[in-house]
Amino acid sequence: MISTPCSTSCLRLREAMHDSYRALYLHLPFCVKRCSYCDFATAAVPAESPQIDEYVEDLCLQIRRKSKEGELGGISTVYLGGGTPSHVGMPRLSMLLYTLGLSMRLEPDVECTMEANPESLTSSMVRDIWALGVNRLSIGVQSFDDHVLGILGRAHDAQGAKRAIACARERFENVSVDLMCGIPGQSTESFEDSVKTAIDCGVSHVSVYPLTIEPHTPFDAMVLSGQLAEPDDDVEAEHMQAAERILSQAGYERYEVASYAKPGFECRHNIAYWTGVPYLGLGRSAASMTQNAERRMRIQDGQVTDDLDAGEMAAEDMMLGMRMSRGISDDLVQRAAQLLPKTSETLDALAEQGLCEHVDGRWRPTERGWLCGNQLYGALFDLA
Repeated sequence: MISTPCSTSCLRLREAMHDSYRALYLHLPFCVKRCSYCDFATAAVPAESPQIDEYVEDLCLQIRRKSKEGELGGISTVYLGGGTPSHVGMPRLSMLLYTLGLSMRLEPDVECTMEANPESLTSSMVRDIWALGVNRLSIGVQSFDDHVLGILGRAHDAQGAKRAIACARERFENVSVDLMCGIPGQSTESFEDSVKTAIDCGVSHVSVYPLTIEPHTPFDAMVLSGQLAEPDDDVEAEHMQAAERILSQAGYERYEVASYAKPGFECRHNIAYWTGVPYLGLGRSAASMTQNAERRMRIQDGQVTDDLDAGEMAAEDMMLGMRMSRGISDDLVQRAAQLLPKTSETLDALAEQGLCEHVDGRWRPTERGWLCGNQLYGALFDLA
């Protein structure tokens, strides 16, 4: 067999033994329509299309194969993302979740999240996925303002979003919603009202994402042609600060830069990504991260996208850790300093700039550090 550089690298890491995967991501790249800002690996495909059947069947085969290879024994969090998993319909979701339940230990202590959009989430689907092992729902609301939803090109309206949340809460205690901020045409009042509505709907988790104009999207073309204003960094910062104020007053804790949760409802899958936990991604364009003490690799569609040595791993661990409110421990910093001599000097400089602080044996990001994330994260990653 002739190995490509990618397959040779992968084989070398496997031969050296890699740490067990602890998180599993399953990608379902189908939507009822593509939103104007989206650059994810998704496609607008009719729900009855045989293309979806073929894809789900292949995904089930991949799950069985990884189970036979012993790669699913340590999984403690599963995430069905997309795309819109709820768009594929209950028969296909049943096949996928049944396969998952036979292939790994899908018990209540394993966090199993499924993304859904309001237009395709039904009471019967909520009942059935709950019975098949899903215990957390993440609903792509983005806004409770119909005008803003129209700008984004979403397929649902505000009433549909509220209905979907109420439907989810019939079975699920752990319900999250995504909201977007900094959208041209979205007032501060509109954004704050959406945050308050999410709270009133009784969700346990809220993620808030500033709008990013991605290349080759309809929004990108609209900005270039002057039809849409570019997002304003100051407005985004104002909205993010408003979210923190409103949600904290309502009892939600900001545990990472973009996410808030009631105590005990932090997303374990999110935390895995920010804390160097090896994860396996299955499905089109799903990324995997595999590592051992000396090397970390990310692989997507059979190609190595990152290949880090021990020093680069240490720098990345500090950078990603600063996305979390708890920051990074002195132990991690000391281990990093053995590989990266300027670690302490850099952290001291960042503290002088007000981007982080040292509290109770941990380096934590400040509010300014989160708002100036590129500066904070870049300085740490550049240590390598």
